[in-house]
Amino acid sequence: MIWGPMIAWYLFLAGASAGAFLTAAFVEAKYPDSNKMRIAGRIIAPVFVGIGLLMLMLDAEAGLMNPLRFFYLISNPGSVMTLGVYFICIYMPVALVVALLEILKKKVPKWLTWIGIVFAFAVAAYTGFLLGVVKTFPLWNNAILPILFVVSALSAGLAATSLVGLVTDREKFEHMWLVKKSHVILSAVELVILFTMLVIVHTGSSAGAATVDSLIAGQYALPFWAGTILLGLVAPFLIEGYPVFITKRVETSTTSLVLSVIGESGVLIGGFLLRLLVVLAALPLVFV
Repeated sequence: MIWGPMIAWYLFLAGASAGAFLTAAFVEAKYPDSNKMRIAGRIIAPVFVGIGLLMLMLDAEAGLMNPLRFFYLISNPGSVMTLGVYFICIYMPVALVVALLEILKKKVPKWLTWIGIVFAFAVAAYTGFLLGVVKTFPLWNNAILPILFVVSALSAGLAATSLVGLVTDREKFEHMWLVKKSHVILSAVELVILFTMLVIVHTGSSAGAATVDSLIAGQYALPFWAGTILLGLVAPFLIEGYPVFITKRVETSTTSLVLSVIGESGVLIGGFLLRLLVVLAALPLVFV
């Protein structure tokens, strides 16, 4: 398998799917009357992971090019990739059934939601461990990357669901303070985890230092600072943090709506760029 944009899309969509499912469960528990956001999260979950799996199947030199690899994947339980297949084989049907029940306006059993929650966390973490098994690359093979990807997945799923809330049910969304606070906190935590990981990788080896340098000052510096950091983390933190922690009032103006859409979209763009840059920044080391 070639590790490139396709695998980055898969990692992003699988993580965002898990985050959307977890967001829907959170909204159901804390804001049971916010039906549109709950339904949105539950529909986004199977759609995102389905698209991600399709991209994984179409990945160069794998997937449809060598279909027997899918059978080999389930026969090696000691492999992280195989465990990921097991997780998705449970999570995907659960997410799909939950979405169908919502579309049919049927009540989703609590036990089914809890199975989805457990395996949504498993899928989000697996996307980080998938890269971590490649010991050649210090940026991938570290204990912090799975944590970073879990937090980023939660943030991306929350952003995708919040975008729907902003457009379809803004009045209720603007009063969902726990959702807004979670968004701000996740952005801050993700920023801290990301820089902690970069410091550890940079000081761990010369190969790690070269990889991190390519991100912060080399060929990937512009998308890293402008896309991942500014657009994906800092802007959403400021946009959501100002009304939540400073003014502490509901914002209903057109300007605030535009800013909120920019913030949520920035989280999604930044989340994808994070995975793409983590994948691409390590690849030049193959040729060193």
